[in-house]
Amino acid sequence: MAESDETTPQLDETCFRLVEPERLFPATLADHPPRILLLYGSVRSRSFSRLVTEEAARILRRFGAETRTFNPSGVPLPDDADTSHPKVQELRELVTWAEGMVWCSPERHGAMTGIMKAQIDWIPLSLGAVRPTQGKTLAVMQVSGGSQSFNAVNQLRILGRWMRLITIPNQSSVPKAFTEFDENDRMKPSAYYDRIVDVMEELVKFTLLTRDRADYLVDRYSERKESAEALSARVNQRSI
Repeated sequence: MAESDETTPQLDETCFRLVEPERLFPATLADHPPRILLLYGSVRSRSFSRLVTEEAARILRRFGAETRTFNPSGVPLPDDADTSHPKVQELRELVTWAEGMVWCSPERHGAMTGIMKAQIDWIPLSLGAVRPTQGKTLAVMQVSGGSQSFNAVNQLRILGRWMRLITIPNQSSVPKAFTEFDENDRMKPSAYYDRIVDVMEELVKFTLLTRDRADYLVDRYSERKESAEALSARVNQRSI
């Protein structure tokens, strides 16, 4: 029997790296509270995605996190304004600040809202040398006016993967959201509230696990190779 060929001539050996377990367990860990940004997808005066987000922020703070919530009112349509627009700048600064995020959208016509998608579309994969989303954590939630559905959270998961976020396994979907809040706009005790607690607890745990090693977790062979080739091209061009 012929011996198995274990050679890998396709690899660029200058860019290939073995996994270094010690880099996954750094000796020094950040000691500041986990920084969580919350986005919601409606600007109605009584927005249930906002109310759920506010409850989530309260729970996160009980878990010791620092939270900031972005108000999407006034966000321009993608490509309908310059990136210098104040709301776009505010959003991008918050995303850069955050170590994890919560996205909560109403389900409208079987999908996330345009307001939710517009916010995400204004978040770039890179800002100069900074990648504001890559390697950070994400929790997804949705509210519905009718029966329970998972269309919006499924779409948000796809976007989270596209934005290279570490999207946690758990999620929340609140059906008939208008029945889940009292006259003071506080969520009533229920299994749906308990699930939000579960999701926020998991988000804080995943954020603490990954934030000190996020850069290493998303360090990729293909990107090291691409960067090396781009550097070589620039050097060779200068020498001409």
